[in-house]
Amino acid sequence: MTHEMDFADRVRRVEPSATLAISDLASRLEADGVDVVDLSVGEPDFPTPENIVEAGKRAIDDGYTGYAPSNGVPELKAEIAATLADDGLEYDSDEIIVTPGAKQALYETFQALVDDGDEVVLLDPAWVSYEAMAKFAGAEISRVDLAEHEFQLEPALDELGEVVGDDTELLVVNSPANPSGAVFSDAALQGVRDLAVEHDVTVISDEIYDAITYDVEVRSLGAIDGMGDRTVTINGFSKAYAMTGWRLGYLAAPKALTDQAAKLHSHSVSSAAHFVQYAGIEALRNTDAAVEEMRAAFRHRRDLLVDRFAEHDIDVPVGDGAFYMMLPVRADCPALADTDVDDPVDQAWCEGAIEDAHVATVPGSAFGTPGYARLSYAASEERLVDGVERLADSGYL
Repeated sequence: MTHEMDFADRVRRVEPSATLAISDLASRLEADGVDVVDLSVGEPDFPTPENIVEAGKRAIDDGYTGYAPSNGVPELKAEIAATLADDGLEYDSDEIIVTPGAKQALYETFQALVDDGDEVVLLDPAWVSYEAMAKFAGAEISRVDLAEHEFQLEPALDELGEVVGDDTELLVVNSPANPSGAVFSDAALQGVRDLAVEHDVTVISDEIYDAITYDVEVRSLGAIDGMGDRTVTINGFSKAYAMTGWRLGYLAAPKALTDQAAKLHSHSVSSAAHFVQYAGIEALRNTDAAVEEMRAAFRHRRDLLVDRFAEHDIDVPVGDGAFYMMLPVRADCPALADTDVDDPVDQAWCEGAIEDAHVATVPGSAFGTPGYARLSYAASEERLVDGVERLADSGYL
Protein backbone atom coordinates (compact mmCIF):
# COMPACT_ATOMS: atom_id res chain seq x y z
CA MET A 1 0.00 0.00 0.00
CA THR A 2 1.39 3.40 -1.02
CA HIS A 3 1.51 6.03 1.69
CA GLU A 4 0.26 9.47 0.64
CA MET A 5 1.60 12.26 2.79
CA ASP A 6 -0.72 14.97 4.03
CA PHE A 7 1.27 18.20 3.83
CA ALA A 8 0.81 21.12 6.20
CA ASP A 9 -1.14 24.15 5.06
CA ARG A 10 1.85 26.37 5.82
CA VAL A 11 3.88 24.83 2.99
CA ARG A 12 0.98 24.53 0.55
CA ARG A 13 0.37 28.28 0.61
CA VAL A 14 3.94 29.14 -0.47
CA GLU A 15 5.51 28.85 -3.93
CA PRO A 16 9.20 28.08 -4.52
CA SER A 17 11.51 31.07 -4.86
CA ALA A 18 11.10 32.62 -8.31
CA THR A 19 14.68 33.88 -8.36
CA LEU A 20 16.11 30.47 -7.57
CA ALA A 21 13.75 28.82 -10.09
CA ILE A 22 15.15 31.02 -12.88
CA SER A 23 18.69 30.36 -11.68
CA ASP A 24 18.03 26.62 -11.70
CA LEU A 25 16.73 26.85 -15.28
CA ALA A 26 19.85 28.75 -16.29
CA SER A 27 22.00 26.08 -14.64
CA ARG A 28 20.18 23.32 -16.55
CA LEU A 29 20.71 25.11 -19.86
CA GLU A 30 24.38 25.59 -19.04
CA ALA A 31 24.66 21.90 -18.18
CA ASP A 32 23.40 21.21 -21.70
CA GLY A 33 26.18 23.35 -23.13
CA VAL A 34 24.21 26.58 -23.61
CA ASP A 35 26.04 29.83 -22.90
CA VAL A 36 23.64 31.73 -20.61
CA VAL A 37 24.12 35.30 -19.46
CA ASP A 38 22.70 34.86 -15.97
CA LEU A 39 21.43 38.17 -14.60
CA SER A 40 18.93 36.54 -12.27
CA VAL A 41 20.72 35.96 -8.97
CA GLY A 42 21.71 38.60 -6.43
CA GLU A 43 25.20 37.30 -5.82
CA PRO A 44 28.37 39.39 -6.15
CA ASP A 45 30.60 38.00 -8.88
CA PHE A 46 33.69 38.88 -6.84
CA PRO A 47 35.53 36.29 -4.74
CA THR A 48 35.39 36.67 -0.99
CA PRO A 49 38.23 39.07 -0.05
CA GLU A 50 41.40 37.16 0.75
CA ASN A 51 41.78 38.49 4.29
CA ILE A 52 38.36 37.07 5.15
CA VAL A 53 39.20 33.72 3.57
CA GLU A 54 42.46 33.54 5.51
CA ALA A 55 40.66 34.39 8.76
CA GLY A 56 38.24 31.54 8.15
CA LYS A 57 41.11 29.15 7.49
CA ARG A 58 42.90 30.26 10.65
CA ALA A 59 39.76 29.70 12.66
CA ILE A 60 39.54 26.13 11.33
CA ASP A 61 43.21 25.54 12.11
CA ASP A 62 42.66 26.97 15.60
CA GLY A 63 39.94 24.41 16.22
CA TYR A 64 36.79 26.51 15.91
CA THR A 65 34.91 23.64 14.28
CA GLY A 66 32.59 22.64 17.11
CA TYR A 67 29.39 24.21 18.36
CA ALA A 68 29.46 27.98 18.74
CA PRO A 69 27.49 29.87 21.40
CA SER A 70 23.95 29.68 20.06
CA ASN A 71 23.34 33.42 19.69
CA GLY A 72 26.82 34.13 18.38
CA VAL A 73 30.47 34.39 19.37
CA PRO A 74 30.80 37.26 21.87
CA GLU A 75 33.65 38.89 19.94
CA LEU A 76 31.58 38.98 16.75
CA LYS A 77 28.53 40.35 18.54
CA ALA A 78 30.70 43.10 20.00
CA GLU A 79 31.96 44.01 16.52
CA ILE A 80 28.39 44.04 15.18
CA ALA A 81 27.27 46.27 18.04
CA ALA A 82 30.14 48.68 17.29
CA THR A 83 29.24 48.72 13.59
CA LEU A 84 25.61 49.43 14.39
CA ALA A 85 26.66 52.19 16.78
CA ASP A 86 28.40 53.93 13.87
CA ASP A 87 24.94 54.11 12.27
CA GLY A 88 23.37 55.57 15.40
CA LEU A 89 21.94 52.28 16.64
CA GLU A 90 22.44 51.27 20.26
CA TYR A 91 22.31 47.53 20.90
CA ASP A 92 23.82 45.44 23.67
CA SER A 93 25.24 42.03 22.87
CA ASP A 94 22.17 40.28 24.29
CA GLU A 95 20.08 42.19 21.75
CA ILE A 96 21.92 40.60 18.81
CA ILE A 97 21.50 37.10 17.36
CA VAL A 98 24.05 35.88 14.81
CA THR A 99 22.36 33.68 12.22
CA PRO A 100 23.36 31.47 9.26
CA GLY A 101 22.44 34.16 6.75
CA ALA A 102 20.22 37.24 6.99
CA LYS A 103 17.37 35.16 5.56
CA GLN A 104 17.36 33.08 8.75
CA ALA A 105 17.27 36.28 10.81
CA LEU A 106 14.21 37.41 8.88
CA TYR A 107 12.53 34.03 9.26
CA GLU A 108 13.04 34.01 13.03
CA THR A 109 11.64 37.54 13.27
CA PHE A 110 8.48 36.68 11.32
CA GLN A 111 7.95 33.56 13.38
CA ALA A 112 8.48 35.37 16.67
CA LEU A 113 6.09 38.23 15.89
CA VAL A 114 3.33 37.04 13.56
CA ASP A 115 0.32 34.88 14.46
CA ASP A 116 -2.36 33.45 12.18
CA GLY A 117 -4.42 36.26 10.73
CA ASP A 118 -2.05 39.09 11.69
CA GLU A 119 -1.54 41.79 9.06
CA VAL A 120 1.89 42.21 7.48
CA VAL A 121 2.44 45.18 5.15
CA LEU A 122 4.88 44.92 2.24
CA LEU A 123 6.19 47.64 -0.08
CA ASP A 124 6.09 46.48 -3.69
CA PRO A 125 8.27 45.57 -5.39
CA ALA A 126 9.24 43.42 -2.42
CA TRP A 127 11.89 40.73 -2.22
CA VAL A 128 10.20 37.42 -2.94
CA SER A 129 10.87 35.77 0.42
CA TYR A 130 9.04 38.40 2.50
CA GLU A 131 5.71 37.15 1.19
CA ALA A 132 6.69 33.53 1.72
CA MET A 133 7.83 34.15 5.29
CA ALA A 134 4.64 36.04 6.08
CA LYS A 135 2.56 33.18 4.69
CA PHE A 136 4.53 30.59 6.63
CA ALA A 137 3.58 32.52 9.76
CA GLY A 138 -0.08 32.62 8.71
CA ALA A 139 -0.23 36.35 8.03
CA GLU A 140 -2.70 38.32 5.98
CA ILE A 141 -0.65 40.44 3.57
CA SER A 142 -1.40 44.01 2.51
CA ARG A 143 0.72 45.73 -0.13
CA VAL A 144 1.60 49.26 -1.21
CA ASP A 145 2.72 49.71 -4.82
CA LEU A 146 5.73 51.98 -5.28
CA ALA A 147 6.12 51.40 -9.03
CA GLU A 148 4.05 54.47 -9.93
CA HIS A 149 6.45 56.58 -7.86
CA GLU A 150 9.66 55.35 -9.51
CA PHE A 151 9.97 52.89 -6.63
CA GLN A 152 10.38 55.63 -4.01
CA LEU A 153 8.49 55.52 -0.72
CA GLU A 154 8.20 59.22 0.08
CA PRO A 155 5.60 59.99 -2.64
CA ALA A 156 3.59 56.94 -1.51
CA LEU A 157 3.35 57.82 2.20
CA ASP A 158 -0.32 58.76 1.89
CA GLU A 159 -1.04 55.38 0.32
CA LEU A 160 0.95 53.66 3.05
CA GLY A 161 -1.09 55.58 5.61
CA GLU A 162 -4.27 54.18 4.11
CA VAL A 163 -2.97 50.63 4.55
CA VAL A 164 -1.18 50.69 7.92
CA GLY A 165 -3.61 50.70 10.83
CA ASP A 166 -4.16 49.54 14.38
CA ASP A 167 -4.48 45.95 13.15
CA THR A 168 -1.09 45.99 11.45
CA GLU A 169 1.39 43.76 13.26
CA LEU A 170 4.45 44.18 11.07
CA LEU A 171 5.73 46.48 8.31
CA VAL A 172 8.76 45.48 6.24
CA VAL A 173 11.09 48.19 4.94
CA ASN A 174 14.06 47.33 2.71
CA SER A 175 16.43 50.19 1.85
CA PRO A 176 18.51 49.98 -0.29
CA ALA A 177 15.85 47.82 -1.90
CA ASN A 178 15.82 44.52 -3.70
CA PRO A 179 14.67 44.46 -6.51
CA SER A 180 14.56 48.18 -7.38
CA GLY A 181 17.80 49.49 -5.90
CA ALA A 182 15.84 52.39 -4.39
CA VAL A 183 17.21 54.15 -1.31
CA PHE A 184 14.43 55.71 0.76
CA SER A 185 14.78 59.33 1.86
CA ASP A 186 14.92 60.54 5.45
CA ALA A 187 11.45 62.03 4.95
CA ALA A 188 10.16 58.63 3.89
CA LEU A 189 11.63 56.92 6.96
CA GLN A 190 10.25 59.63 9.22
CA GLY A 191 6.86 58.99 7.64
CA VAL A 192 7.23 55.31 8.52
CA ARG A 193 8.11 56.35 12.08
CA ASP A 194 4.99 58.50 12.36
CA LEU A 195 2.74 55.65 11.23
CA ALA A 196 4.54 53.05 13.38
CA VAL A 197 4.19 55.18 16.50
CA GLU A 198 0.59 56.16 15.78
CA HIS A 199 -0.54 52.56 15.26
CA ASP A 200 1.99 50.80 17.52
CA VAL A 201 3.53 48.78 14.70
CA THR A 202 6.78 46.83 14.72
CA VAL A 203 8.99 47.44 11.67
CA ILE A 204 11.60 45.20 10.09
CA SER A 205 14.42 47.26 8.59
CA ASP A 206 16.25 44.99 6.15
CA GLU A 207 19.59 46.71 5.56
CA ILE A 208 21.50 43.93 3.82
CA TYR A 209 22.57 46.31 0.99
CA ASP A 210 23.48 49.29 3.18
CA ALA A 211 27.16 49.16 2.18
CA ILE A 212 26.33 49.24 -1.55
CA THR A 213 25.15 52.76 -2.36
CA TYR A 214 26.04 55.47 -4.86
CA ASP A 215 26.29 59.13 -3.82
CA VAL A 216 23.63 58.87 -1.12
CA GLU A 217 23.69 58.50 2.63
CA VAL A 218 21.73 55.58 4.03
CA ARG A 219 19.80 56.27 7.22
CA SER A 220 19.15 53.35 9.53
CA LEU A 221 15.47 53.28 10.48
CA GLY A 222 16.11 52.24 14.07
CA ALA A 223 18.23 55.36 14.62
CA ILE A 224 15.26 57.68 14.04
CA ASP A 225 13.74 59.10 17.19
CA GLY A 226 10.95 56.86 18.42
CA MET A 227 11.99 53.77 16.44
CA GLY A 228 14.62 52.17 18.67
CA ASP A 229 12.18 50.00 20.60
CA ARG A 230 9.99 49.06 17.64
CA THR A 231 12.58 48.23 14.94
CA VAL A 232 14.21 44.90 14.10
CA THR A 233 17.40 45.60 12.16
CA ILE A 234 18.44 42.83 9.78
CA ASN A 235 21.82 42.69 8.10
CA GLY A 236 24.49 40.26 7.02
CA PHE A 237 27.73 39.61 5.20
CA SER A 238 26.63 38.08 1.88
CA LYS A 239 26.31 41.17 -0.28
CA ALA A 240 28.84 43.69 1.03
CA TYR A 241 31.63 41.15 1.56
CA ALA A 242 30.84 38.65 -1.24
CA MET A 243 30.19 35.95 1.37
CA THR A 244 26.95 34.42 0.06
CA GLY A 245 28.06 30.83 0.60
CA TRP A 246 29.43 31.45 4.07
CA ARG A 247 25.87 32.02 5.39
CA LEU A 248 26.33 34.70 8.02
CA GLY A 249 23.83 37.34 9.10
CA TYR A 250 22.23 38.82 12.19
CA LEU A 251 19.25 40.51 13.71
CA ALA A 252 19.37 43.28 16.29
CA ALA A 253 16.26 44.11 18.30
CA PRO A 254 14.98 44.88 21.79
CA LYS A 255 15.84 42.09 24.21
CA ALA A 256 12.20 41.08 24.61
CA LEU A 257 12.22 40.01 20.96
CA THR A 258 15.67 38.41 20.90
CA ASP A 259 14.69 36.33 23.93
CA GLN A 260 11.81 34.86 21.93
CA ALA A 261 13.66 34.57 18.62
CA ALA A 262 16.50 32.79 20.43
CA LYS A 263 14.11 29.91 21.15
CA LEU A 264 13.50 29.41 17.43
CA HIS A 265 17.18 29.82 16.74
CA SER A 266 18.35 27.25 19.29
CA HIS A 267 15.78 24.64 18.26
CA SER A 268 16.32 25.01 14.50
CA VAL A 269 19.83 25.96 13.38
CA SER A 270 21.58 25.86 16.79
CA SER A 271 24.08 28.50 15.67
CA ALA A 272 25.93 29.95 12.74
CA ALA A 273 29.05 27.97 11.84
CA HIS A 274 31.75 28.60 14.41
CA PHE A 275 34.73 29.31 12.17
CA VAL A 276 32.61 31.43 9.82
CA GLN A 277 31.94 33.85 12.66
CA TYR A 278 35.65 34.57 12.96
CA ALA A 279 35.72 35.33 9.25
CA GLY A 280 32.90 37.76 9.99
CA ILE A 281 34.99 39.51 12.63
CA GLU A 282 37.73 40.04 10.08
CA ALA A 283 35.23 41.30 7.52
CA LEU A 284 33.97 44.01 9.86
CA ARG A 285 37.44 45.06 10.99
CA ASN A 286 39.64 45.09 7.92
CA THR A 287 37.75 44.99 4.62
CA ASP A 288 36.68 48.57 3.87
CA ALA A 289 39.00 48.92 0.87
CA ALA A 290 37.69 45.76 -0.80
CA VAL A 291 34.08 46.84 -0.19
CA GLU A 292 34.80 50.22 -1.79
CA GLU A 293 36.38 48.52 -4.81
CA MET A 294 33.30 46.34 -5.33
CA ARG A 295 30.96 49.29 -4.83
CA ALA A 296 32.79 51.31 -7.48
CA ALA A 297 32.55 48.42 -9.92
CA PHE A 298 28.82 48.01 -9.31
CA ARG A 299 28.24 51.71 -9.88
CA HIS A 300 30.14 51.64 -13.18
CA ARG A 301 28.11 48.63 -14.31
CA ARG A 302 24.85 50.31 -13.38
CA ASP A 303 25.74 53.37 -15.44
CA LEU A 304 26.90 51.19 -18.31
CA LEU A 305 23.54 49.41 -18.42
CA VAL A 306 21.60 52.66 -18.26
CA ASP A 307 23.55 53.96 -21.28
CA ARG A 308 23.15 50.72 -23.23
CA PHE A 309 19.39 50.62 -22.71
CA ALA A 310 19.15 54.30 -23.65
CA GLU A 311 20.67 53.40 -27.01
CA HIS A 312 17.55 51.28 -27.54
CA ASP A 313 15.23 54.10 -26.38
CA ILE A 314 14.51 52.35 -23.08
CA ASP A 315 14.44 54.53 -19.98
CA VAL A 316 15.12 52.50 -16.84
CA PRO A 317 14.61 53.74 -13.27
CA VAL A 318 18.04 54.25 -11.75
CA GLY A 319 18.49 53.00 -8.20
CA ASP A 320 20.97 54.52 -5.78
CA GLY A 321 21.87 51.25 -4.08
CA ALA A 322 22.19 47.47 -4.30
CA PHE A 323 23.01 45.94 -7.71
CA TYR A 324 19.61 45.52 -9.34
CA MET A 325 17.67 47.24 -12.10
CA MET A 326 13.98 47.02 -12.96
CA LEU A 327 13.73 46.91 -16.75
CA PRO A 328 10.30 47.86 -18.19
CA VAL A 329 9.04 45.14 -20.54
CA ARG A 330 6.16 45.18 -23.02
CA ALA A 331 4.02 42.68 -24.85
CA ASP A 332 4.49 44.46 -28.20
CA CYS A 333 8.26 44.08 -28.28
CA PRO A 334 9.26 42.41 -31.59
CA ALA A 335 9.84 38.99 -30.04
CA LEU A 336 6.34 38.85 -28.52
CA ALA A 337 4.38 41.07 -30.94
CA ASP A 338 2.85 38.12 -32.83
CA THR A 339 2.32 36.02 -29.71
CA ASP A 340 -0.87 35.76 -27.68
CA VAL A 341 0.60 36.80 -24.33
CA ASP A 342 -1.37 36.29 -21.15
CA ASP A 343 -0.82 38.54 -18.17
CA PRO A 344 1.56 39.02 -16.58
CA VAL A 345 3.56 39.96 -19.65
CA ASP A 346 6.82 39.96 -17.68
CA GLN A 347 6.51 36.21 -17.14
CA ALA A 348 6.30 35.56 -20.88
CA TRP A 349 9.07 38.09 -21.55
CA CYS A 350 11.48 36.48 -19.07
CA GLU A 351 10.69 32.96 -20.25
CA GLY A 352 11.23 34.00 -23.85
CA ALA A 353 14.41 35.90 -23.02
CA ILE A 354 16.09 32.89 -21.49
CA GLU A 355 14.86 30.49 -24.19
CA ASP A 356 15.62 32.69 -27.21
CA ALA A 357 18.34 35.10 -26.11
CA HIS A 358 19.75 32.89 -23.35
CA VAL A 359 19.60 35.80 -20.91
CA ALA A 360 18.25 34.96 -17.46
CA THR A 361 16.21 37.62 -15.61
CA VAL A 362 13.42 37.49 -13.01
CA PRO A 363 9.80 38.51 -13.69
CA GLY A 364 8.74 41.63 -11.81
CA SER A 365 5.47 39.93 -10.88
CA ALA A 366 7.48 37.68 -8.56
CA PHE A 367 8.15 40.82 -6.52
CA GLY A 368 4.56 42.06 -6.75
CA THR A 369 5.26 44.44 -9.66
CA PRO A 370 4.19 43.14 -13.10
CA GLY A 371 5.52 44.80 -16.21
CA TYR A 372 9.21 44.66 -15.29
CA ALA A 373 12.11 42.25 -15.35
CA ARG A 374 14.71 42.41 -12.61
CA LEU A 375 18.30 42.39 -13.75
CA SER A 376 21.22 41.83 -11.44
CA TYR A 377 24.31 43.69 -12.57
CA ALA A 378 26.55 41.63 -10.31
CA ALA A 379 28.21 40.35 -13.47
CA SER A 380 31.19 41.44 -15.54
CA GLU A 381 30.90 44.38 -17.92
CA GLU A 382 31.47 42.04 -20.85
CA ARG A 383 28.58 39.80 -19.84
CA LEU A 384 26.28 42.76 -19.23
CA VAL A 385 27.00 44.21 -22.68
CA ASP A 386 26.56 40.77 -24.21
CA GLY A 387 23.23 40.37 -22.41
CA VAL A 388 21.84 43.65 -23.72
CA GLU A 389 23.00 42.84 -27.26
CA ARG A 390 21.37 39.40 -27.10
CA LEU A 391 18.09 40.87 -25.89
CA ALA A 392 18.15 43.46 -28.67
CA ASP A 393 19.11 40.97 -31.39
CA SER A 394 16.37 38.58 -30.26
CA GLY A 395 13.69 41.27 -30.31
CA TYR A 396 13.15 41.73 -26.56
CA LEU A 397 14.08 45.44 -26.53
